[in-house]
Amino acid sequence: MPQKISHIRKLSRIGKINIWKGQLMEDSLALSLSHATEVGAIEASRTAGFGDKKKADQKAVEAMRTYFNELDFNGRIVIGEGERDEAPMLFIGEKLGTGKGKAIDIAVDPLENTNATAVFGPGAIAVLAASERGGLFHAPDMYMDKLIVPEEAAGKVDIDWEPQRNLKAIAKGLDRHVSDLVIVILDRERNEELIANVRGAGARVKLISDGDLIPGVEACMRGSGVHGVMGIGAAPETVITAAAMRCLKGELQARFWPKSEEERKRLMKMGGKLDKVYTQNDLASGKTAIFCATGVTEGSILKGVRFFGSGARTHTLMMSTQSKKIRFIDTTHVFNHDDIKFRL
Repeated sequence: MPQKISHIRKLSRIGKINIWKGQLMEDSLALSLSHATEVGAIEASRTAGFGDKKKADQKAVEAMRTYFNELDFNGRIVIGEGERDEAPMLFIGEKLGTGKGKAIDIAVDPLENTNATAVFGPGAIAVLAASERGGLFHAPDMYMDKLIVPEEAAGKVDIDWEPQRNLKAIAKGLDRHVSDLVIVILDRERNEELIANVRGAGARVKLISDGDLIPGVEACMRGSGVHGVMGIGAAPETVITAAAMRCLKGELQARFWPKSEEERKRLMKMGGKLDKVYTQNDLASGKTAIFCATGVTEGSILKGVRFFGSGARTHTLMMSTQSKKIRFIDTTHVFNHDDIKFRL
């Protein structure tokens, strides 16, 4: 019997070591991917305030592509960027990395909120999600109607309900009154009826001009002042948000919202369904979900890139399902370039 117990203990130790090894591998990959958003953010930030959003996007794309292709992994872009902004893309199907190592699918937006970068406004980020091959949904560049709530309201809402009913469910989950809630909605004509209904139900609406990805993350963080996201926004960014929801245990429900027959056909061609309500588990279905975002300009939870005499400082959010860790990483990058003339 003692020999059997000793053998079980040995197996237990081996099991723990294997788990630790797995976490180390996953943490290493997540950290490498976070470096990609950092270099993208730095290069985009150099252009901030010059009024050229396409150039800002291009710089972020070029920096991230160069970095990705130096990594020992077998990467593939499943959600790229650039169609709507007519900018150079990290295009769908593009292969990245040296081809050695793990096969990874990546959903990327090298510069979320190009308009903010152009005018040095708030909330621009470089962001990506990653999973093992086949772990992220191939969403076309179109719109989705979405509902995002924190963990406390997960399983208690339904995108098909009237806003008032969902707001009551969110408030109950958070032990608040509906009048305490702040719901983020994109300030678009297509969302006008929803905005009126949310206000009519007694909740406050925080209108944003661009970028509903980070607000989805904020909704799952206590103390952020955001309690939910509603309305019609971009589908590719919804997939990236889904990876964040997997890490934060929030809930995302979304349905495709095509504007034309051409978009309907493209959705069908890519395997999407018009009437299906997609959740975070549908859009980021892989065993591992990784989310990385680095601030380009000053934001609500991420600071923008700050240049100094010989380098820059970045602020990154990195999280993954396997490590079950959420990290805010404040990094100083030393360039030693003579051409860096920015100051804090």
